Amino acid sequence: MAFQPYQASMLALGQAPSVIRETFEYGNRRAQEIGRENVFDFSLGNPSVPAPESVHDTMRRLMDETASVLLHGYTSAVGAEPVRKAIADDINKRFGAGISAADLYMTCGAAASLTVTLHAILCPGDTCMTFAPFFPEYRVFVEAAGAKLTVVPADLDSFQMNLPALEQLITPETKAIIVNTPNNPTGVVFTEENLRKFCDILRAKEAEYGHPIYLIADEPYRELVYDDKTVVPYLPNLYDNTFVCYSFSKSLSLPGDRIGYIVVSPKMQDNRSVYAAVCGSGRALGFVCAPSLAQRVVAENVGKTSDLSVYRRNRDLLYNALSEYGYRCIYPDGAFYLWVQALEPDANAFCQKARDFELLLVPSDSFGCEGFIRIAYCVTTEMIERSLPAFKKLAEAYR
Repeated sequence: MAFQPYQASMLALGQAPSVIRETFEYGNRRAQEIGRENVFDFSLGNPSVPAPESVHDTMRRLMDETASVLLHGYTSAVGAEPVRKAIADDINKRFGAGISAADLYMTCGAAASLTVTLHAILCPGDTCMTFAPFFPEYRVFVEAAGAKLTVVPADLDSFQMNLPALEQLITPETKAIIVNTPNNPTGVVFTEENLRKFCDILRAKEAEYGHPIYLIADEPYRELVYDDKTVVPYLPNLYDNTFVCYSFSKSLSLPGDRIGYIVVSPKMQDNRSVYAAVCGSGRALGFVCAPSLAQRVVAENVGKTSDLSVYRRNRDLLYNALSEYGYRCIYPDGAFYLWVQALEPDANAFCQKARDFELLLVPSDSFGCEGFIRIAYCVTTEMIERSLPAFKKLAEAYR
């Protein structure tokens, strides 16, 4: 038998990029053919609002005033202690969560936060659950940790968590559940009532099964909320066995700097052992010592955000126009995505039809929910304005 220098599962992943990335690359090719201004690319959740000026000021000052060896050198594997303390202090100021620096692990963004957490707690034969629609990479991360992802079907009316379906699908093999609010791809913010009922279910199942069920709160969009909405409550305050996986990519517009963190709730059962497992997972995966400069920058900018009013303006413009054209749009209270029902049952076919009008949209199938599309409105307002006639023509093509 010939030697194969790769795992078949990794080969399959590399040969089948996500539909989001495929759409984005198609847009790049199309832009070269007809000009970037003629392509309406709504595929990628890449922040279009600049980072706050304070971020740039901090970077410049650190570069000018800090010795290079110190600025670009290794920090502690778990992240620099002053950085973790600054973040913990901000969390406690906002949420009164009792977090300490010893409960935080700095990471290379939310993907690393999720991957490290899942490898720390999942064993072969375990199940991790999430609610549709969901970020497609959850499946990749869970299966890479040797576990199985069980998807709770969507509540197609409200797109809140479908709790009756959860109670039917949860089993003694359930080790963890990933919750994402504000939600990618819908932009929906889960209500406090919905979250409290969800946590009540988890506590009851923990008692029934005799083992912890970990709640993994995926929170890169926590600050991206509009209309005076807030994301409440802070989940470690509501449920003891909670991890928070966070990234500064969206709030500070730093996706390319790959910086985030994991919070292991101080109230978690066997907190110190679980935190040690997180450290061991980070070590095994090679996710130690998050970028030093980025750590220092976010420590001095915790609690700040980019200009979120741009996203709100984009949302209102797109939601109102598409609703007027006859599309069914789910109103997004947060994030920067609009979830729209396709104008035919096959969302993939609809997105192909949209390409006739140079509209690059993401079909919902990979999000675990058929018949919808995701529109990422983290683009320039001017591009949205130019795209509206194309959306109108697309709708008219189905009449």
